[in-house]
Amino acid sequence: MPLLTRRNLLKASAVAGAYGVGIGIAGKFGLAEAAPEPQVLKALKTQATLTDAGVTKNIMTWADAQGGAAMPPVLRMTKGKPYAARLTNTLDEPTTIHWHGLRIPNKMDGVPFMTQPYVYTGDSFDYAFTPPDAGTFWYHPHCNTLAQMGQGMTGVIVVDDPADPTFDSEVVLNLRDWRLGGDGQFIAAFRPRDAAKTGTYGTVRTANWHQEPQYDAPAGGLIRLRIAVTDVTRIFSLKMEGAEATVIAIDGNPVPKRFPLDLLLIGPGQRLDLAVRMPDSEGAVATLEDIRGTTPKTIAKLRSVGTSLKRNVGDLAALAENPVAKADLSSAEKISVVLSATAENAPVDSICGTLGYSFWAINKVPWPGDTSDPTAPLSELKLGKSYILQLENVTPHTHPIHLHGMSFTVLSSSTREVMPLVTDTYLVQPDEKVQLAFVADNLGDWLLHCHIIEHQKTGMTSYVRVV
Repeated sequence: MPLLTRRNLLKASAVAGAYGVGIGIAGKFGLAEAAPEPQVLKALKTQATLTDAGVTKNIMTWADAQGGAAMPPVLRMTKGKPYAARLTNTLDEPTTIHWHGLRIPNKMDGVPFMTQPYVYTGDSFDYAFTPPDAGTFWYHPHCNTLAQMGQGMTGVIVVDDPADPTFDSEVVLNLRDWRLGGDGQFIAAFRPRDAAKTGTYGTVRTANWHQEPQYDAPAGGLIRLRIAVTDVTRIFSLKMEGAEATVIAIDGNPVPKRFPLDLLLIGPGQRLDLAVRMPDSEGAVATLEDIRGTTPKTIAKLRSVGTSLKRNVGDLAALAENPVAKADLSSAEKISVVLSATAENAPVDSICGTLGYSFWAINKVPWPGDTSDPTAPLSELKLGKSYILQLENVTPHTHPIHLHGMSFTVLSSSTREVMPLVTDTYLVQPDEKVQLAFVADNLGDWLLHCHIIEHQKTGMTSYVRVV
C-alpha cells in the first residue's frame, strides 16, 4: 500500500477499526456466462520515439486487433462480465500475461510452470475470466520479466462498474522508466550493485510513453485520474499542484475515507485513482509531480478548457466496495513472512531468464527462479479459512510486496498509523512489521513477491498454496 503521511491521516480523520467476521468462497471467480470473442494481444518487437535522440529499437509491446504497435492498449472490462483475450507470441522468446490485481482462476494467472505452460514463439494462449472487482489494474509478462517489462510490456486495465459516479472526463496514466543511453537505445537493464540495494533506475521517465504529457480536461470539471506504476524499480511520491486532488481508490479498491493527495508514496505494481477538480479558468494547468528525490519531477499535466462546469468533489457519490471477503480475525491463523538479504544459493538457469545472482530471500529461502521444481510453498492454506500475513522487513530498503489471486486488508504497522485498506500490494518500509488479513478463497498456487523486479528475480519470491 502507499505510505500515508500523518497530515493525510489527520485530514482523513478516524476510520473504523478491523473488519468483522466473514468467509468468502471461490465460486464467484467462475464464469457466469459464455466468454465473448477474445481480444487479440499480439506480443511483438517494434520501435518508438521516446526521446529527442530518435527512434528506440527493440521495444517489446502488445498490438491489438487494430494493429497498433506502440504502448500496450488500455484494456477495458466490466465488473461481473466475462472477458477473453488471445495472446499470440511473435517474440523470439517465450512469454505469458499476468493480470495484476485481478482475483481470477489460478489457471489464468500467467505464471510459467506454476499456473500455465510457456507461450512459445508462434504459439497462442487463450485467457478467459470474469473480473469480480471494479477498479484500476494492469497486465504484464511473468517470463523474462526484467527484459520484457523493462522494454515496454506493461499495460493498464480498467474494470468499469456501471454504478460508478459520473465524472466529466477520465485520464489513464501508465508510469514507467526506460533504460536508454544518449543515443536513445537500450543499455544494460540492471547493475548488480544496484539490484542488491534499491534496484536499477531508468534514465528516461514517461507517462503513457511520453515525457511530461499534457491532457485537456473540462474547466471546473471532475476528472477521474487513473494511475498505474508499471515500472520495474521506481517508487513515486506524488502530489498535485494547481488543482484539488482527492484519493478515491488505491489498488483497485475504494479507500475507507477519502483524503487529499499529499505526498503519497506508491511503488511498482500499485495503482491510484484520483478525483481531480479542474481549475475554473480556461488554460489553467494542474501538474502531477513526483517529489521523491532531490528535485520535483513533472509527471503529467492537465489543462482546463471551456467554460467552468463548477463541479464540487464533495458531491461525488461513493464508489461501491468490491466483494472481497472479510477475514475472521478471531480465528485467523498467522503466517510469518520475513524479508531479508541473502548470499546463499546460486540461481537456477531458466528459459524465463535469470539475473545470475541471489541477493534477497523470504524466510531465509531465496527463490530459485522459474523452474518446474520450485521451493516448497511458504504455507499451505485451507479454502475459506482466514489468515494474517505477519510481514517483517529486516532490510534497509523498501519492498512493494504483491500477492497474486487474492486481496488482503491492512490491519496494523509497527511504524505508522494505517487505514484498513483492501489491496494486493503493500509497500513495506525498512524495519517495518505489518499485519495483512485475508481469506484464502481462491484455489491454487499463488506467488508472493517483491515487485521491484530485480528483487523478485534475485530471490524475494515465494508462494502460498490454497487447497
